[in-house]
Amino acid sequence: MQSTVGNQVHSRGWVIQAWASFILSVSAMGIGILFLPVNSWVKGYMGMGLMFTVGSTVSIAKTTRDIHEAQKITARVDEARVEKLLSDHHPLK
Repeated sequence: MQSTVGNQVHSRGWVIQAWASFILSVSAMGIGILFLPVNSWVKGYMGMGLMFTVGSTVSIAKTTRDIHEAQKITARVDEARVEKLLSDHHPLK
């Protein structure tokens, strides 16, 4: 269960720790909301806020990763163009 990002390989322990912390934090917050001494409307509002926060966090993380990967691909294309120009250019000919 190793996930590869570029040249970086995530260990099984890291992936388990990341998922465990996510599940623990969302569960603890959900339990905290359930046991708040307020009426159902306030609990529902806070639960919706929690879900929107989690969704927004996942969305911004994916967007940031996609931008980073797109920049890496653009850099590779630019590097390939420069290599081609250098290989085609012979100053002695």
